Amino acid sequence: MMANAKTASGKNEPYSRINGNSLRSVPWSHLNPSDLTQRILPKDVFHGLLCLERKRAERSKKHLLLMLIDGKCSAFLNGDSAPLERIAGVLCDTIRETDLAGWFEANSVLGAVFTQLGESEISTAVSAIESRLMAKLQKVLKANQINRLHISFHSFPDVWGDEGHGRSATTTMYPDLFEEERNKRLPLLTKRVMDIVGSTLALILLAPVFLLLAIIIKMTSKGPVLFRQQRVGQFGARFEFLKFRSMAVSTDAGIHKEFVQNFIAGKAQPAATARDQKVVYKITSDPRVTWIGRFMRRTSLDELPQFWNVLNGEMSLVGPRPPIPYEIDAYDIWHRRRLLEAKPGITGLWQVHGRSRTTFDEMVRLDLRYSKTWSPLLDLKILLQTPRAVISGDGAY
Repeated sequence: MMANAKTASGKNEPYSRINGNSLRSVPWSHLNPSDLTQRILPKDVFHGLLCLERKRAERSKKHLLLMLIDGKCSAFLNGDSAPLERIAGVLCDTIRETDLAGWFEANSVLGAVFTQLGESEISTAVSAIESRLMAKLQKVLKANQINRLHISFHSFPDVWGDEGHGRSATTTMYPDLFEEERNKRLPLLTKRVMDIVGSTLALILLAPVFLLLAIIIKMTSKGPVLFRQQRVGQFGARFEFLKFRSMAVSTDAGIHKEFVQNFIAGKAQPAATARDQKVVYKITSDPRVTWIGRFMRRTSLDELPQFWNVLNGEMSLVGPRPPIPYEIDAYDIWHRRRLLEAKPGITGLWQVHGRSRTTFDEMVRLDLRYSKTWSPLLDLKILLQTPRAVISGDGAY
């Protein structure tokens, strides 16, 4: 009953227009651009428009709502596609002219994107949409069919709370990223192999340096050799981040927290270095740092334990730097994309092109540029450029 039309990807996807309570086949050539509320979009198109609306919401700071109607239960369909067609008709009758309807999963899960919602309207919108939808579904479906439907709502931007080691981001909102992951399975496998081999070799070859630094740290100040801190990884997953301790124990994080929040908001005053008078966005004379800590920070030796994080799969050799949870609180919505599109890394474009000499927005743009242009070859290029950046100490404090 549904027509098949080829999308730009070459896949055959259903394109249907609602006529009364049923789906009527319509060729793509007959598409009316103004007829947005009377058609069920193919999966690829719907995912693409969801991505577009999500990015639009980042800029406008307006919330959007994704509703999914899961009808793939075999007991619900029972070999008959008519119930899904009736649901599609109800869905198109429920959304506004500015909203979108389509297949989230082809021929099984229908979706609708409700745009331009204020933060205070989300709960009200969910209640109103669900009530209206259920009232209409009761007219076209049997009670046992409605009971087998799974209807869910997902809002954007979502709240990234402290959820242990699980993902904080609502991954349902990012089908485009998971599709990209599937398309890059071989390159991603290559990246993981590079991470495992690289981190293993580093941990073995640098073992004498680890031992020497551990002895010096232990002899010069009280406290553990390693500094352990909760950091935020890809999709908001928390993990224990390792560094050599460069500060005195029991120091107040308030200094760093205040600076970072001002830095992200674009309010931090850059400091001029005594060496070359270039400005840096960094606390250059932190009283909490020990003398060996200053040396390790200057030479990035304090970062060496992160090879263990790489080996564990929590980080990569190359990627955006993982933030502290309180940094996320100061993020603009679009800043979060640096934690969605790539796994955090020890080094990256920011480290080899600017480091602390860039503003926060410039750093985020470098991270996003990396995620868009990423390849194993680019990772190798950045890894080869990293020793020069470390030796020069440019922007390191």
